[in-house]
Amino acid sequence: GLGREFDGIGAVSGGGATSRLLVNYPEPYRSEILDYLFKPNFGASLHILKVEIGGDAQSTDGTEPSHMHYENDENYFRGYEWWLMKEAKKRNPKIKLIGLPWAFPGWIGKGENWPYDYPDITAYYIISWILGAKQYHDLDIDYIGIWNERAFSSKYIKLLRYTLDKHGLEQVRIIASDRLWEPISFVMMIDSELHGVVDVIGAHYPGTKTVPNAILTGKKLWSSEDYSTFNNDVGAGCWARILNQNYVNGNMTATIAWNLVASYYEELPFGRCALMTAQEPWSGHYKVESPIWITAHTTQFTQPGWSYLQVDGHLEGGGSFVALTDGLGNLTIIIETMSHNHSKCIRPPLPNFNVIPQRATFYLRGSFYMVQTLQVWHSRLDFESGNSSLFQQLHPLQVWRGRFSLDLNVDEVYTLTTLKTGWKCGYPEPPPPQPFPSIYNDDFNIRNPPFSEAPNFADQTGVFEYFVNASDPGDHVFTLRQVVVQRPITWVSDADQTISVIGNFKWVNMTVTCDIYIEKPRDGGVFIAGRVDNGGIYVRDSKGVFFWVFADGTYRVTGDLAGKEVLMKGLAGVRDNAWHTLTLNIQGNSASGLLNGYPLWENVTVSKPGNGWAALGTRSFEFAQFDNFHVE
Repeated sequence: GLGREFDGIGAVSGGGATSRLLVNYPEPYRSEILDYLFKPNFGASLHILKVEIGGDAQSTDGTEPSHMHYENDENYFRGYEWWLMKEAKKRNPKIKLIGLPWAFPGWIGKGENWPYDYPDITAYYIISWILGAKQYHDLDIDYIGIWNERAFSSKYIKLLRYTLDKHGLEQVRIIASDRLWEPISFVMMIDSELHGVVDVIGAHYPGTKTVPNAILTGKKLWSSEDYSTFNNDVGAGCWARILNQNYVNGNMTATIAWNLVASYYEELPFGRCALMTAQEPWSGHYKVESPIWITAHTTQFTQPGWSYLQVDGHLEGGGSFVALTDGLGNLTIIIETMSHNHSKCIRPPLPNFNVIPQRATFYLRGSFYMVQTLQVWHSRLDFESGNSSLFQQLHPLQVWRGRFSLDLNVDEVYTLTTLKTGWKCGYPEPPPPQPFPSIYNDDFNIRNPPFSEAPNFADQTGVFEYFVNASDPGDHVFTLRQVVVQRPITWVSDADQTISVIGNFKWVNMTVTCDIYIEKPRDGGVFIAGRVDNGGIYVRDSKGVFFWVFADGTYRVTGDLAGKEVLMKGLAGVRDNAWHTLTLNIQGNSASGLLNGYPLWENVTVSKPGNGWAALGTRSFEFAQFDNFHVE
């Protein structure tokens, strides 16, 4: 008979800034990447796209901007998630959209690092995002989450449902709590009102298992974030195994990968933990990694709304299979035989198991007894030669009197299906990889930028946006401005300073020049930096060579973003609300700095780190502007 309804396979953009470098890929490469991800019957053919609702705070590999930086501020054209959702919908109008916050702007907590003290404000903020998606981008959000991998509040969830309904958003479903199966399942069992408003229980990295309480709720169970594994063939093995076993072992009817596409500097945390890689917009190079084709084994031959069939799903020699139907006579069977060492995900630890070559015989009964042929798609992950065969169409399989047998080797995936629509296609090879240009300029002079942020700058605390300086008649009408002026409700430990990094992590010797404008009187300050060695969730620990100037007329050179390791300090004569030019030169073990073209300090000894990005930023969460950025 029928099992649970299938809800789809998807991926996450965000949590955080994982699609940052995708937006400034040149065409045709950008469209090709999007086709591999979203175009039906083409590549990954994803059923679900989940995005971060930007909260102005660090959410793993960078910050994503909020639609409401301040209480009286609304802007539905910041960041790149709106654009990405539209591109996904353009290719697959049926794709399901999910929004989930990792962090929130500071004003929501009125100074407290907590989003639930004023639940009506938080609900209003989230509803604004959903309404803005529709009003400005004609996007219908299907599901909304609570707070990624952090505490939930039953009171807030109930209020969120009430507020959704009040705004005519009855069709938006609620997922909770994007953490573990408990305590949400237990609380739903004892709170019937909460049980009534949560539509999906979403757990993260469940290791293909669920818990009794979750099943007892009778709700849909999803692995709402999973995978997070380096996208080589072991990553593909992990993904193949959990795509099947999340249902076979855990009754989960959707699995969502973090993350969609590795479009962030690879040396940031969890580099290349994505379905494919597109981290070089300057060269146009990208790579369709093996997890894309593993995804296709399921997504090209199923749709949300299909049903799983009630089968045991465990193969005798190890491995698993699932079977799904559209209820109209079509049947899809997906088999995986991933071995333990070739399918380890990043988390949780994987208990030992054995898989051996085996002959499996399948019996088709009931309405499927009449099936005579099945189309066959096959992948074999080859860890000896590294010469894997991915998503190849083999000869159709003859079914005789409702039975067929298959010889299964280890580390294979088969899709057997009545559908004839599968397709493995491709574009010509993209350009070869190139390092980030060794000479790079940006004067930010763009009247109608397609995105709110300047290309290649990867914000790690704070948000840096294009700004039009109406008050400046001179050379600084178009600038880059840091706009977060209150510490957000954070997801991890953001720095106390703001910082955006850019360039090639392997850079050693460099000159960084930038015009700077301190807006905050008295204790305002800005910096430029080189050899910056850390970002993402570790941004607080960033080391490098930092050249600071302050509104009180002083300067500092420090070996860290926190400003604790002072290498040099003195008077500079810089003041707020005036433009100055800073130059930082790092050669070998020595650094020097210029102010407005004149030497300010020199022969400062720098030892560690030996390499890293260029960067700019501010002393605190304060307004400041930057112009005519140059690195060599």
